Amino acid sequence: MTGEEKLKDFTEANYQKTLTKVNGRIYHFLGYGHSNAVAIIGNTSVILIDALDSPGYAEDLKAELAGLTDKPVRTIIYTHGHPDHRGGAGVFRDTVEEVIAFAPQKPALKYYSRLNDVLNQRGAFQFGYDLTEEEFLSQGIGIREGRIVGKGNNDPIPPTTLYQEKEVERVIDGVRMKLVSAAGETDDQIFLWLEEDKVICTGDNYYGCWPNLYAIRGTQYRDVAAWVEALDEILSYGAEALLPGHTRPLIGKELVQEQVGTFRDAIEYVLLETLECLNKGMGMKEAAKQVKLPEKYRDKEYLGEYYGTVEWSVKSIYCGYVGWFDGNPAELMPVSDKEYYRVLRELIGQAKLVEKIQSCLAREEYQMALQLLELTEEEESEADKSGREGQVSCRELKRQALLGRAKQMTSANARHYLIASAKKTAP
Repeated sequence: MTGEEKLKDFTEANYQKTLTKVNGRIYHFLGYGHSNAVAIIGNTSVILIDALDSPGYAEDLKAELAGLTDKPVRTIIYTHGHPDHRGGAGVFRDTVEEVIAFAPQKPALKYYSRLNDVLNQRGAFQFGYDLTEEEFLSQGIGIREGRIVGKGNNDPIPPTTLYQEKEVERVIDGVRMKLVSAAGETDDQIFLWLEEDKVICTGDNYYGCWPNLYAIRGTQYRDVAAWVEALDEILSYGAEALLPGHTRPLIGKELVQEQVGTFRDAIEYVLLETLECLNKGMGMKEAAKQVKLPEKYRDKEYLGEYYGTVEWSVKSIYCGYVGWFDGNPAELMPVSDKEYYRVLRELIGQAKLVEKIQSCLAREEYQMALQLLELTEEEESEADKSGREGQVSCRELKRQALLGRAKQMTSANARHYLIASAKKTAP
């Protein structure tokens, strides 16, 4: 199977609309939006943990809730600030009295807003916002976001209660809960422990595929060691049901311990192996090729690279610990890529480069073709064009390489980025 086929199968198996009745008062909603939601029915109202990503999806959730209870949603708790968990909250604005969130454990870098243009463009590429339904296939950790399929733009309700503490214990409408700040995928991430029910709601610190320890849209360093500690803390509660913000719920104490424990161990393995490579003096690219999941983890679907990848994780950890310099003195003050490629092109020759690229494409060595295409001139000379009369341009070769590479990807993020880049490259 190609990576594309594996991603399609994973999506069809994991994101069908599913309502799970955990017990008499707790319900988990999968596939109702890009993210999941959890409803807890209290004495006189409903407590909603996350609110899906868009108003249209949240309306479907509201209708489903009406079939379960006539009690209104009066409390919303955000597990973190990502828009796909808050964007549907406005649908409940007429009844909601309190919206709870936690402040980040550390603030975002100052002036991050100055990057909005490039981050929005890279985010659109990562999430496949401009792709057709046929091109899209999957968003890796859920169905397509509602704002792309006519379900309305994000409409969050700002928090009315913003906690700074590490832990908060509350009784909301008769439901006793503990809310715990647990930085991982985000610095404002929390999990909720419902002791009477032995149920834990984890937000995005756990979901059933390889996580975005680094997001290619561009993020500050996600502290992987802190993420592992958060998973240790989640496991320490001995939950009998774990309700994640994406992918399927885990029902049964043994399943929670085995699956989340393995998820935690695999992340720690990648972290420690990366640091070992770094300590041996390896460069970032060398470490990324060296660190692979051991055999015991490779057959676990819930560790599949349908969203993040191990390679991106290694590169992020490397930069997070020691920054961009890999210890090689040749990289201290290098010439520009443009100048370096020009010299290589003079040595190799444009015609020979193009011939090699075409042979790589014929053998489906798409990544090598893409890297060799970086050496070619954006605008070929008339001599080069006339010498290859009747053959495709380098721009077209790059488009073919990007689309071919996309078919090899299991990661939805990688696939989207490659296809979006190919569409931008097209004449």
